[in-house]
Amino acid sequence: MEMTQIRYFLEVAESQHMTASAEKLHIAQPALSQSIRRLEKNIGVPLFESKGRNIVLTEYGKYLQSQLIPIMDQLDKLPEILRAMAKLNGETIHLNVLAASTLVTNAIIEYKTKHKGLNFQLLQNMQSEVFDIEITTKMFYQSNPGRIKNQFVCEEKIYLAVPDNEKYHNRKSISLKEVENEGFISLMGSRQFRYICDKFCHHAGILPHIIFESDNPAAVKNMIAANLGIGFWPEFTWGKLENDKVLLLEIDDPECSRDILITYNKNKTDDSNVRDFFEFLKGFCEKQRTACQAGD
Repeated sequence: MEMTQIRYFLEVAESQHMTASAEKLHIAQPALSQSIRRLEKNIGVPLFESKGRNIVLTEYGKYLQSQLIPIMDQLDKLPEILRAMAKLNGETIHLNVLAASTLVTNAIIEYKTKHKGLNFQLLQNMQSEVFDIEITTKMFYQSNPGRIKNQFVCEEKIYLAVPDNEKYHNRKSISLKEVENEGFISLMGSRQFRYICDKFCHHAGILPHIIFESDNPAAVKNMIAANLGIGFWPEFTWGKLENDKVLLLEIDDPECSRDILITYNKNKTDDSNVRDFFEFLKGFCEKQRTACQAGD
């Protein structure tokens, strides 16, 4: 069945008058009659039968009409649905957040205060290439493929959070070898930051004794801040450590730092919203780093 035949059939089925339907469809009555006969021939059953001067639907015609009406209603709505999808997609920024989730969340909160109509969709999938912006990380010793277009790189030190007790009081730096017998609080092994921290320990020749681990960065931050164990603390992506009984010591052996990589993926015709947030996120990242380095 062709789309034109379907629309002609539904109009005739509604009016049950060939001439009136032809006038409404702006075609010649013989052409409409021929189209209906061709449809009946293709289907193999009669759809109309004569009743006096008018025509009425056969049982096959009634069934076909009942099946086609909801289908055509959906077809008629499709352009509007597609336009709405395009508008929503243009107002939605898809983020693949593999690192610095706390920083990204705080950036979104601040950005939304002035862009209330914009939507954000966050996922964490190392295999996904369907994103507008990806936030990931790279350690200092990993090879650098060279500067990538539309990628912002921000270096971040990794500190060690320890209790402010006699053992660590007045210390400014520490080696990981010194804490190999301490209890570590850490993210789960599936998280990039945990992988990085394990690599730091491996370079130091120690196997960390994990006393608490969680897939939730906020839970790990709170446990460390509560002085329940030691843990790695990113310089600015986790924000300020709110506990004067916990010290953040610079790790001098091995060197502990990483690069935050913010990559913009141009995959939309109108990418103005994505580009604007990308620039904002870059500035937000720099602002957080500067504030931490200034001791704020």
